[in-house]
Amino acid sequence: MKTRRVTPEDVDTLQRIGRSTFADTFSFANKEENMREYLETQFSKDALLNELNNKNSEFYFAESDDRIIGYIKINVGDAQTNFKEQNAMEIERIYSIKDYIGRGVGQFLCAKAIALAKEKKVDFVWLGVWEENPRAIRFYEKSGFEAFDTHFFMLGDDKQTDILMKMELK
Repeated sequence: MKTRRVTPEDVDTLQRIGRSTFADTFSFANKEENMREYLETQFSKDALLNELNNKNSEFYFAESDDRIIGYIKINVGDAQTNFKEQNAMEIERIYSIKDYIGRGVGQFLCAKAIALAKEKKVDFVWLGVWEENPRAIRFYEKSGFEAFDTHFFMLGDDKQTDILMKMELK
């Protein structure tokens, strides 16, 4: 596996993988209209291009045999969704395509994010994970993250709770 930074020229691919991985992960437990609204707004080309052009956000594809098998999005500074602390980095998205779940893509991307955080010399990395996703919670706990708070996440008209987790680096 290897990673490569996503550029604005990759927006169509990012949109496709972003929509498919989010839908694969969360459709089973959410109303179809909420999923459709979220996918259309959060993964529109305009929204993704805004994120790709934000100097405080970075996307990376995970590739294997020239196939994109997952991706991450990290945020620092004002791009962070909650804390906006200069000494922190958020992992906003970390997803593997369905065929590669359980094959180490998550660990690979998490390690990439931690390496990026160390390069950026931040004190801690944080993320939000849906309280109804026990597999992801266990994954982050095994990776060294600890729960420290919660926040709400709106998926359409459904107010959901994310567990906020962080890993101290210093």
